[in-house]
Amino acid sequence: MNSKLLKKNLKLVLSKKEISQKIKELAKKIEKDYKDEPLIFIGTLKGAFIFLADLVRNIKNPNVEIDFVRVRSYGFSDTSSGKVEITKDIEVSLEGKNVILVEDIVDTGITLEFLYNYIKTLNPKSLKICVLIDKKERRKVRIPIDYVGFEIEKGFLVGYGLDFAEKYRHLPHIKEVIKNE
Repeated sequence: MNSKLLKKNLKLVLSKKEISQKIKELAKKIEKDYKDEPLIFIGTLKGAFIFLADLVRNIKNPNVEIDFVRVRSYGFSDTSSGKVEITKDIEVSLEGKNVILVEDIVDTGITLEFLYNYIKTLNPKSLKICVLIDKKERRKVRIPIDYVGFEIEKGFLVGYGLDFAEKYRHLPHIKEVIKNE
């Protein structure tokens, strides 16, 4: 898809202001659930890095740690390959600790289910999932999501960490790619 053409085919879905307000709400829910208990946030790279940064900046709990995991399932396509592999593993010990897995978007659910099951093997005290966008259009597996920013039924989304072939992550809002028929 031509980059110049794609710029003209983006439709605003969530504004910077809407995203910011929702992140504050999610942070308050997490703070209510954990108070000042130690908490480790695991962000999935690359998509969740902006969401995770904004989320933890709104958490007042002084006992927060952050780490990242990177997996591959999409590559340079707009559809999941269905095969998930870890390309950057978690570096902190999760054993006996409260963990929140932070994801930008849940689409098929395959990647999130893989990560959830993987982290469970690391014996955390608790494991919850926080996602910015829960998109059910192509869901293939059911996974319990504890903190949801927005539910969006369909569309290929970019911006605020979400990409199309590694482009558009930097946008401060979320837009849908409108494909010409």
